[in-house]
Order: sequence, then structure tokens, then C-alpha cells
Amino acid sequence: MRKFFQEIKADLKFKTAGPGQKLSEPARAPKEKPRAEVAPKPRQGPTDEAQMAAAAALARLELRPKTKAPSSQEAIRSQVRKELMAEAAASEKGVSAEEKDLASPAREGASAPSVSGVYFICPLTGAVVKKDKKEKHLREAIQSYFSVDPVAASIMEIHTFNKDREKVRVGVETMARYLDNICLHPEEEKYRKIKLQNKVFQERISCLEGIHRFFQAVGFETKTLPVPGQETTEEYYVLKEEMLTKLEDLKDYKEQLLSSEPVRAQLDRQLCVFKPSPEAARFELPNDFYNLTAEEIKREQRLRTEAVEKASMLRTRAMREKEEQREMRKYNYTLVRVRFPDGYILQGTFYARESLSALYNFVREALRDDWLPFELLGPGGLKLTDENLAFNECGLVPSALLTLAWDAAVMADIEASGEEQPANSLKPEILSRVQTLS
Repeated sequence: MRKFFQEIKADLKFKTAGPGQKLSEPARAPKEKPRAEVAPKPRQGPTDEAQMAAAAALARLELRPKTKAPSSQEAIRSQVRKELMAEAAASEKGVSAEEKDLASPAREGASAPSVSGVYFICPLTGAVVKKDKKEKHLREAIQSYFSVDPVAASIMEIHTFNKDREKVRVGVETMARYLDNICLHPEEEKYRKIKLQNKVFQERISCLEGIHRFFQAVGFETKTLPVPGQETTEEYYVLKEEMLTKLEDLKDYKEQLLSSEPVRAQLDRQLCVFKPSPEAARFELPNDFYNLTAEEIKREQRLRTEAVEKASMLRTRAMREKEEQREMRKYNYTLVRVRFPDGYILQGTFYARESLSALYNFVREALRDDWLPFELLGPGGLKLTDENLAFNECGLVPSALLTLAWDAAVMADIEASGEEQPANSLKPEILSRVQTLS
């Protein structure tokens, strides 16, 4: 095609040479069997309409980029960059080189992903951060909260950054007993002192991240005291005298410690809406969606080489189901698109083990009339009626294209009433962000 346009372009140049310019015939490939006895027919120049069409087509061909990242990426990157830069300015830090790479356009020739990654919303700052920066951002947010409420910040550290939940439970309950004893026996000095080398303290409490900052925040200080009956000394946490007048505060701190939960960043759905497109079923996912380490990737490659042998084996249903479950566990997240009857497409990101009820709520919140009953159809028209099932249990990972169908009886009643329906069922503020799926 490009060769055809180049020949047309050469013809245009031949026909439009200016005064005083020598007209040059465009080069042509020699024929295999030239016939000297037959005079060549003069080549007919293209018509004016053909010249204009060819020139326009050639211009489009030459200017067309090799790949075009979907505009949803730009919106996401703009939002992430805005939030991160605002936080960096507040803490007098610059944007890292990695964050700048995130904001840069896709490399030329690379396959543009359907979504640029998995993002989370920090509950403390409201900032949108990429998956690999989530924990770092949470740490910085909790650290900055120490200037506001050191007790609450230290409790957040204990519950958020100690992954062994059983150790956290045991340590927190032991710490609560220390505070209980102080509140019940404030006059007894022995309850206001905690030996740091005590076996119980070392095994249950000292191993927890954030616990020492909690002691300091609630009014303990470190002191070196002599051991009764010995010439040696030991390190102790000792409650300050002034805290004896604030026993109610200690009770509140204990309740906060016992009742608090880990600070969890919320998965950003990255809601996008697209115009009707034949590309709706094509997905290009980034590595964030896969739950594989480098070792697991090598293992998967080895398993693929064994797939041919397995295919020739007679496998039981239990064996097949076990392999399917193993396949589903590869994914942490799934990218779901819901196609509406008018062709518009709603897209969101979900946990692979999240229930379908989250998807139904996601769609319902996007509707102009959220009372309208609907159902979602999976591949092959399978109705997804059990909202308690997880995405991976339904085979909807790491991506899926679903179809929305309105309740036929309700739609018939609406049509019979003669009430005029809006042209599109999505909220206007969502439609205002409509993009072209590429």
C-alpha cells in the first residue's frame, strides 16, 4: 500500500513541476521481458480526485503513530502524578525517577496495556499510589501522623506492619494486662515498672514493630534501675508520675489498642467508560495483575513444556479441577469490562478473590437510575446470579468481558407507560469522561 502511495506521490511531483524545473519521470522497475518493437503507451496521470485522496492517505499513513496509549492511562497517570507531587511538596521531597517514568508516555512500538497498573487509595491522605509504592506511602503517612496523635499512630504501626496476626493478638492482650494492672493498682509501684529483659516481654511484646513507640506515647520512659539483692542493673519501662492522674486516658489507650484494625489502602477501581468498540474483548495486562515471582515464572515455563504430555493423558475430573484452581491462584487482580445494551463499556479493577457483589455494586453506582434491575452475563451467556461467588471461582480472571441485560419485564412496563427514557443509562458525570478504546 505504501508503495502504491509513493508512486502516486511521484506522479504528483511529475505533474506539478514549476516553470524552469526539469520534469523527471519516476523510476520504474524493469520488465522481465522488454519488447523493443512495441512502443510504450504514455502513462495516464491520476485524476484530480485521485491525487487528492492519495495525498491525504499518504499523509495519514506517514503521520500515524505506531502505538497509541489509551487515554485512560493518561487520566490515571495525571491523577497519580498530581497526588504524589502534592504529597512530595508537603514533605519537602521531590518526585522520584521511577514516578517520573510512570508519568511518561508509553515507549514507541510497545504494546499499550489496557490499564497502566494496579493502584490504591491511601485512607490517611487520600492519595492514589501504585501497588509497589503502597506500603512505603502508608509508612510515611503514619509517620507524619505522629505529630497529630502519637498514641493512635503507634497503634496503627503495631496493627498494620506486623503481618503475623496471632502474634499481634497475643502481644496486644499482654500489653492490655499491663495497663489494667496499673489502673487497678495505681498505688503499687511494681505494676508501674516493666523489665525489658523479662522473658514474657521479650517473646510477646518487644518483637512487635511500633510497640516501643506506643510505650513512649502513653507515658512510659526508659530507666536503668538496680536489681533488688544484686549489684547489677536492668533496663525498665517506668510510668511517669504524672500519668497517675490520667488513669482514664490509660483506659482509653488500652481500648484503642485492643479494638484497632490494620490500616489498609483501598483498591482503586480506576473506573473508565468507553465508546462501543470491537476491541472490547482484547486485554493487555501489566505484571501487577499476576501473582508470580521469578521462580514461579520459571516453574510455569517448565509446566508448559509438560502440557503436551498431559494433554495426551486421560485425566479425571478431580485432576482437571485441581489444575484449574492452581491456574486461578496465579492472579491477584482482575480487569472487568461490562458492555451495556447500547454498546458503551464500563471498566473497573477488582481483587481476584473479591465477590461478584462488588461488581454489581460498582455497576449500580454508575447507573443514572440505580433502581433498575439487571443481570450480568458471562462468556457464552452464562448468568452470574450468585453474587457470593468470587471472580476466580467463576473463571473471570485475569480479565473478563461481561454483558449487562435489563430485566425484560421491568423494561416492558416502562415502555408501556410511555415514559421517555434517557439515551444512555450511565450517569452524565461518568459519560463526560468517555474515551475511545484502542
